[in-house]
Amino acid sequence: MITQIRDVRRAKGLTLAEVGARCTPPTTAQTIGRLETGTRTVSVDWLNRIAAALEVSAADLVALPERVDLPVAAILGGEGASAPKYAQLVPAPAPASGQIAVLVEASLGEYRAGDEIWCDRLTPADFAAALNRDVLVPRPAGRYVFGRLIGRQDGRLQVLPLGAGAKQQIFEDPAWLGMASQLVRRL
Repeated sequence: MITQIRDVRRAKGLTLAEVGARCTPPTTAQTIGRLETGTRTVSVDWLNRIAAALEVSAADLVALPERVDLPVAAILGGEGASAPKYAQLVPAPAPASGQIAVLVEASLGEYRAGDEIWCDRLTPADFAAALNRDVLVPRPAGRYVFGRLIGRQDGRLQVLPLGAGAKQQIFEDPAWLGMASQLVRRL
């Protein structure tokens, strides 16, 4: 694992000994140095201990593969395409922690074959946030229903599956559901 422990430590103006002393339990400067240089394997436990000592999240200490941001070449508005007034970048899509995906194999409703629907996984306490949104509802035996959440009452979800003539389905509150939050479509 490639870490950025040294970069973060230096940016905070701390010595190896100071970081070691801030760890719980405290450790030596040599151990911190070995973890920084990769001569000692950085476990998740060590990553969390050092992150706490540096007052950052563990994710801030891990060097992730380069993520490419896309330069904005034009802005499409009511008047057509125009150059941006200042340099802008659009981050490439990356899934958030806990997201799940639905792959569209055949066009259905507003979705086309080849689309990816990225869903935020919600617990029952958050189901209200999904009202009038497309959701993936788990069923027994590895089956699912995908449709619009049109109501929630007395612990039951009312879902209208996509497609013409589909009938509303009622579900007792499932353990989770996936709320569609991002559409990835290749042209």
